[in-house]
Amino acid sequence: MSAPTFELTRASGRDSAALELRGHCHLEGAADLWRQLQAGLGAKRALDLSGLESLDGASAALLQALVAEAESRGGALELVGARAEVHRMLALYSCDSPGECAPARQREPGLFDEIGRATRDIVASLRDVLSFMGDLCVALMRAGRERGSVNLRAVPNLMERAGADGVPIVLLINFLIGLIIGLQAAYQLQRFGANVFVANLVGLSMVRELAPLMTAIVVAGRSGAAYAAELGSMRVNQEIDALRTLGMDPYRFLVFPRLLATVAVVPLLTIAAMVVGILGGLIVAVQDLGITTTAYFNQLHGAVGMLDVMGGLLKSVVFAVTITLISCQRGLATRGGAAGVGSATTSAVVVILFSLVVIDALFTVTFNLFGI
Repeated sequence: MSAPTFELTRASGRDSAALELRGHCHLEGAADLWRQLQAGLGAKRALDLSGLESLDGASAALLQALVAEAESRGGALELVGARAEVHRMLALYSCDSPGECAPARQREPGLFDEIGRATRDIVASLRDVLSFMGDLCVALMRAGRERGSVNLRAVPNLMERAGADGVPIVLLINFLIGLIIGLQAAYQLQRFGANVFVANLVGLSMVRELAPLMTAIVVAGRSGAAYAAELGSMRVNQEIDALRTLGMDPYRFLVFPRLLATVAVVPLLTIAAMVVGILGGLIVAVQDLGITTTAYFNQLHGAVGMLDVMGGLLKSVVFAVTITLISCQRGLATRGGAAGVGSATTSAVVVILFSLVVIDALFTVTFNLFGI
């Protein structure tokens, strides 16, 4: 440790209740200065700074802390004789009373503060999304040139987690949806003697709209949240940086396998959802409306065509891509610790659900415009 550049002595002259501080006081000697002042001041009521040539912020804060400590004990310590530049530095760290040293109470944010904060967050999110899409396109081009660079070994396990593990909940939800649609339609159709048209209503609703959308919502809640949490944890634990250090592209090693697995299983889950939803409507048709199974499926065959099925499957593919990209982008953009991972997961699910509804509406409008 370097020797201190200050000197603390008893003031000369008649004033024996003062100490004299000379030289230069800086951060390097702050600890020594504090110890010497604590030991030397005692009952001294003044500190002569006429010989002090310079001091930094740490030393100024230290001296003001001594003044505040003396006042809190009912005494007084006066800093006298300071040069102009030393006095200015002390003034930056001084207060008239100890209460004034407390941090100022922050103003409550107003409307314009909230608008500005929301605008800043939106701009930051757009920047992150554009950066993610750019990196994704670059990784896609490199994967096309470098065969075998995508981590395909992880795809089967991811397919099992996203698809097979989610089959029971997908089937149950869509079966209940088909049952509910049939029950809601049964009373109205009976009034007009159009019982058999329950097959049209249930079949078209499940195949074109509800089966793809409900399946995507379930996958978003299960796999989308899992993707965001996994990648977010890897991000905050610096595992993503470790992959880059090892020469592995996180997009080809982490994002592409999840994209392939989700795109592969969501259409299969959607087909199963269509089937069980139609079976839910069949139960209502047979039990409540007195329609035979043969009549139900004959009416269904005439109402639902292959174009309807393909439209539903196209939606499921787009939904799968949307779920994977949004969840991976939110995960890779995670900042902070555990709270950041939770925030990224919540944000991913909310954005995915909103995007699914918007995309489904766009598909519906487009299909109606082209008469599909």
